[in-house]
Amino acid sequence: MSVTTRVAHALAAARADGIVSSAFACVLLAAALGLFTEPARAGVQAIDDAGHTVTLAAPARRIVSLAPHLTELLFAAGAGAQVVGVDSWSDHPAAARSIARIGDSAQLDLERIVALKPDLIVVWHHGNSVRQLQRLATLGIPTYASEARKLADISSTLVRLGRLAGTDAAASVRAVRLDAEVAALRTRYAGRRAVRVFYQIWHRPLLTINGQHLINEALALCGATNVFAGLAPLTPQVSEEAVVQADPEAIVTGKVEPNGPDPLDTWRRLAGLRATRLGNLLVVDPDTLHRQSDRIVQGATELCVKLDAARARSTR
Repeated sequence: MSVTTRVAHALAAARADGIVSSAFACVLLAAALGLFTEPARAGVQAIDDAGHTVTLAAPARRIVSLAPHLTELLFAAGAGAQVVGVDSWSDHPAAARSIARIGDSAQLDLERIVALKPDLIVVWHHGNSVRQLQRLATLGIPTYASEARKLADISSTLVRLGRLAGTDAAASVRAVRLDAEVAALRTRYAGRRAVRVFYQIWHRPLLTINGQHLINEALALCGATNVFAGLAPLTPQVSEEAVVQADPEAIVTGKVEPNGPDPLDTWRRLAGLRATRLGNLLVVDPDTLHRQSDRIVQGATELCVKLDAARARSTR
């Protein structure tokens, strides 16, 4: 698909969503006029989230992704056709499911990676095994490390991946659109009464998020307050007693498999807990909200809608 066609599609979608801004229109126009170039052979460079400068003699044509959200971002940046290897859990978009598998975050098949002859490997800085990343470094293949802590980091990653893949135009258009979607969501829920929330990312052991976690920004976007924002670890373990003492207005967790255990069962049995009493035990889609991809806006939108309903129940 040509740059002009991609721009036309992006502008039509943005108009349908009502998020066209002057900045977004400028980026679309620049792409259409060829101000964003996609060089075939020029050297490219980007600074990753570990602070390392990644330099390629030419835009990457064979890319290996080591995390599902990175696979998604590469496709969103217009580089899906250049991805030749992905981790075992990469399932979105549908085209990613047919790409060669090279293991998971804990165990990589280094021989398979070498055989794919990548000119760029994209890794999850704090999600992939340190030991595996150290082994990967011995291969001497250029590696880009990603770690989004803010929603703006995701759009920035799109731009940087697009630069390394030579798909600047598509990446820039998607990045600006993503920022516009976040801004629209922020505006929609600005000024709403704060809802005190316990966000449960796992039930055994009981894990939550602190104020530096990406999901914490999604909560803030919805006008919610994280009751454990002040804890030091990014994903701290807490006790049931601590949750009861905090007495949140709502408890949110990601859905599990249909035949899996109910992650909210503990709280359903505590009728005196405020969130339980109000009917504010909420389940969201972790595939969108928990991944550091551009689909996080879908997850944040679902979160905001459900928290707004919880807010309404709290005032009855």
